[in-house]
Amino acid sequence: MKVIFMGTPDFAVGALEAIVNAGHDVVLVVTQEDKPKGRGKEIQFTPVKESAIKANIPVFQPHRIKDAEAIMKLREYEADVFVVAAYGQILSKEILDMPKYGCVNIHASLLPKYRGAAPIQWSIIDGEKVTGVTTMLMAEGLDTGDMIEKVQVEITDDETGGSLHDKLMEAGSKLILSTLEKLEKGLATYTVQDDSLSCYAKMLDKKLGNIDFSKSAVQIERLIRGLNPWPSAYTSYKGKTLKIWKADVIENEYEGQLGQIVETTKKSVVVKTGKGALAITELQLEGKKRMTTEAFLCGAGFDEGTVLGQ
Repeated sequence: MKVIFMGTPDFAVGALEAIVNAGHDVVLVVTQEDKPKGRGKEIQFTPVKESAIKANIPVFQPHRIKDAEAIMKLREYEADVFVVAAYGQILSKEILDMPKYGCVNIHASLLPKYRGAAPIQWSIIDGEKVTGVTTMLMAEGLDTGDMIEKVQVEITDDETGGSLHDKLMEAGSKLILSTLEKLEKGLATYTVQDDSLSCYAKMLDKKLGNIDFSKSAVQIERLIRGLNPWPSAYTSYKGKTLKIWKADVIENEYEGQLGQIVETTKKSVVVKTGKGALAITELQLEGKKRMTTEAFLCGAGFDEGTVLGQ
């Protein structure tokens, strides 16, 4: 099939590569504009742009995909289908209606649940046991189009946002090939979403990672995993930011204040929470590298009785 691919982050790269390797004719890649990153503010290509360049595919980076010039550009290629994966801009109805087979989105949840920007992380934070990928025919609403195919992916007890991202990227790469084949052969079926079953996975920001120790240890541990590697869960220790990368739930109840360091062991620091306690096993104190708590305790150590977050 003649494909225009729209995507921006790492999640979309797997699908682009799979479509190319399967022999489809990707005539254009559309991605967000390059942005300055890091301390040096050097301009950095999007992951999808880097992949497209390696494959010798033309790249288009409009400031607004809805602008008349951008729409004219898309029309030039007369693509059979637009494949969209985490592109980052809303497509107008004019664009949605442009290709023969429509615009097909690869969404990292089992729709209609977890519509929105961050379904991967929120499925972990909310304690889901299963998630997946859905391909859908895009409509004007946010992730509201008719579903074409789904594949389930298990969320393990030690799953992080990073590990689940990679699982879903691989699953989506395989699923889109199946969906394109069914579209081409006229075998695709479309299922209307039940809006009453939907919830919104809002965009992540750094403030979300600020740990509230009045919540249960179970909730906090899920937050830590869901926000690993970005934006990370954190608190403060003696005025310095303390990122928490890994922790275990302890059901025992301790005396003391919420957020208080109530015990130190050889490999962990135990902190009181609203229900149970949290045994921190991997951390990063401001100005230092990420390390196991065991390694940290061999150096600086923690003062028992100190309340984190104050």
